[in-house]
Amino acid sequence: MSNLADSSRPALPRIAWIGLGIMGSPMSENLIKAGYQVTGFTLEQDKLDRLAAAGGTVAPSIAEAVRDADVVITMVPASPQVEAIAYGPEGILENAGSGALLIDMSSITPQTSVDLAKAAADKGIRVLDAPVSGGEAGAIEAVLSIMVGGEQADFETARPILEALGKTIVLCGPHGSGQTVKAANQLIVAVNIQACAEAVVFLERSGVNLQAALDVLNGGLAGSTVLTRKKDNFLNRDFKPGFRIDLHHKDMGIVTDAARNVGAALPVGAVVAQLVASLRAQGDGGLDHSALLRSVERLSGRQA
Repeated sequence: MSNLADSSRPALPRIAWIGLGIMGSPMSENLIKAGYQVTGFTLEQDKLDRLAAAGGTVAPSIAEAVRDADVVITMVPASPQVEAIAYGPEGILENAGSGALLIDMSSITPQTSVDLAKAAADKGIRVLDAPVSGGEAGAIEAVLSIMVGGEQADFETARPILEALGKTIVLCGPHGSGQTVKAANQLIVAVNIQACAEAVVFLERSGVNLQAALDVLNGGLAGSTVLTRKKDNFLNRDFKPGFRIDLHHKDMGIVTDAARNVGAALPVGAVVAQLVASLRAQGDGGLDHSALLRSVERLSGRQA
């Protein structure tokens, strides 16, 4: 009886996952836990070993990973990496089957997403841009916020997969819209972290119990997901990367450039973008973005 029940259930799509970094590894593992067959490729052997240990299949190349996939998911650092894995004879577009769905979950420029969707359409491949917010913890816990750009029908096809990865999943508009919303997200997060960092230095310099202060602040209007997620980073000066300054620097470049193109002024965002760039120039690019606290400490006369 159970075999009959199983055979009547529609087969889950076969997934190729390209990019197994801080975010990609736990996200791909959540798909495996949800019952999906995941074949992965990345440049680091230890990440491939991790995928295999979780029950995934390791591919020797992008071409091999995507050849038999119904859905290809990419999670790489920036636009140049997306272009490198998508185009060319060994890339996704030349090797994925016609009718495949490409879900790019990287954070890149909106124009890169629009161009990718056009190029993929010529190959019969559908595309969604679906960047995420929530950091490493959100990826591990499968509670990411996923902002999607593309066609409604493709979004509905992808929805069950995205529901295994996140909690808030919204189609924001046509191709590139997900990336535009992600850029706004990164603007808000950076400004919020900067404000929290300034408050931490102010509170400590004033002799207030920092733990108590942050607890009460987080229970009121000043509370935020950023403060909830990053409070321990501030308290313990623990800047192990969940989301690196290098990547937030890239994202602040995306949002400031996109805002300039549409004629939107971002005065506070521009200042914070420069502070992120400064922190990176001082050698802190590999730290978590909560390390903006180090910049405030330096400006306040204490070397972090």
